[in-house]
Amino acid sequence: MPPRACGVAACRPVADDSTRRFQAGQTGLVIRVPQAEPAVRAWRERFDPSARAGVPAHVTVLFPFLDESRMDARVLSALADVLARHRAFDLRFAHCGRFPGVLYLVPWPQTQVRQLTEAIAGRWPETPPYGGRFTEIVPHLTVADGHDDEVLDQIEADLVTKLPFTFRAASVDLLVHDGATWQERMSFPLIA
Repeated sequence: MPPRACGVAACRPVADDSTRRFQAGQTGLVIRVPQAEPAVRAWRERFDPSARAGVPAHVTVLFPFLDESRMDARVLSALADVLARHRAFDLRFAHCGRFPGVLYLVPWPQTQVRQLTEAIAGRWPETPPYGGRFTEIVPHLTVADGHDDEVLDQIEADLVTKLPFTFRAASVDLLVHDGATWQERMSFPLIA
């Protein structure tokens, strides 16, 4: 857990190296959720290392994916083909969920996100979701990562006043870490 200075109303992370958890050449596939930004941006910038590394509000489809060195035209074309078999869909965000030390928004329904994850991981079995660390796929939009319940309770109390909202997932973005930040490499449309 990153070090922090805390009194519930003024809890803030202290400078740390948590963004170093990402490596140059890592890639991930995400569904950007710009409609979430007004509710989550300030919290994510303070409490989510991926936001500080340039990742927008999103629902992860697959992380980690193939190393950037493997992203040739053939792989990108195959990825586009896999994703083009899936229809765009709506996600509703109406409540929060938690993992240990993590607060997230729950997208609903989750079936289509899981299907995208399974289709890509099925095509590239060397890229299991979350590196194979977890057996269950739990779609989520992380708001805070690496913090205790007191901090997460404060953030959740604010977020529930800004829910619900609905978002149309119409594409999946390939993000690449350049050693300092995450950059969009390509966006793949789903069937309209």
